[in-house]
Amino acid sequence: MTLPLLGPLSLAGFEHPWYFLFLLPVLALIGVYIVVQLARQRRMLRFANMELLESVAPKRATKTRHLPAILLVLSLVLFTIAMAGPTNDVRIPRNRAVVMLVIDVSQSMRATDVPPSRLAAAQEAAKQFADQLTPGINLGLVAYAGTATVLVAPTINRASTKAAIDKLQLADRTATGEGIFTALQAIATIGAVIGGGDEPPPARIVLLSDGKETVPSNPDNPKGAYTAARTAKDQGVPISTISFGTPYGYVEINDQRQPVPVDDETLKKIAELSGGTSYNASSLEQLKQVYSTLQEQIGYETTKGDASVGWLRLGSLLLALSALAALLLNRRLPG
Repeated sequence: MTLPLLGPLSLAGFEHPWYFLFLLPVLALIGVYIVVQLARQRRMLRFANMELLESVAPKRATKTRHLPAILLVLSLVLFTIAMAGPTNDVRIPRNRAVVMLVIDVSQSMRATDVPPSRLAAAQEAAKQFADQLTPGINLGLVAYAGTATVLVAPTINRASTKAAIDKLQLADRTATGEGIFTALQAIATIGAVIGGGDEPPPARIVLLSDGKETVPSNPDNPKGAYTAARTAKDQGVPISTISFGTPYGYVEINDQRQPVPVDDETLKKIAELSGGTSYNASSLEQLKQVYSTLQEQIGYETTKGDASVGWLRLGSLLLALSALAALLLNRRLPG
């Protein structure tokens, strides 16, 4: 039997808190019980010869004889809590949502500071994310470097998404803003055809990158990353950013080592402007952990569920114990 959590209660967690008014009769019952017990004790002291009473009366545990009444009161309290409609948080899989996975494929993703390379590690973790994501969610894929392309429109077909992830190709420059705008367009398109509600389906962009935007150079330009992030917020699409790599990454260009340190600040700003959350990962395992965290956040929604059954069961148990204790200790039912 699953017992309810006996912790601090808040009226906000009950559907019918006015039922707690039934505790007033319970308090009145406690008061009547105390008055009756005191009156009974006074009558015994008034008319009884105490020396004779002590010699002939059976030894009774004066405390345990109140146990049935205590259990009865507790059961009534638990029944009142159950009637008030306690609720708890229930996590259920989302079946009507859109997630766009936006991956940076600029040349800096060739860096091997995350073995075997940033891109190869990103591909492996992204495929794991696709496998773990709740099956009913529509997952799409955008790759961007100097331009952005929708490689897979939002779909529940994970095989096509993973196949496209395997085929990611490196290219020059980094147009983060265009990648976000392209993802927003894909979300708007699928939102127009997904039914099941009066409002567009909830959507999220998961953006993985390792460096600053280079096209345009100013992220506040009309096509810049910060402008795109503000647009995402206006459309109710938060962006979860993942800055992937280390400060020591580099690539070989014309036999010269070119440093490509990971840029956390730009991605943090994008997440902040969009109302999303920023993450960073400097290894494949950390990246997988970030994706697992995102899967838990995106793949499920929390709703209020009925939690009264446990209180009813516990109340019934205490009521039965009260009756049993009354018969064993007092040879009658509590009252």
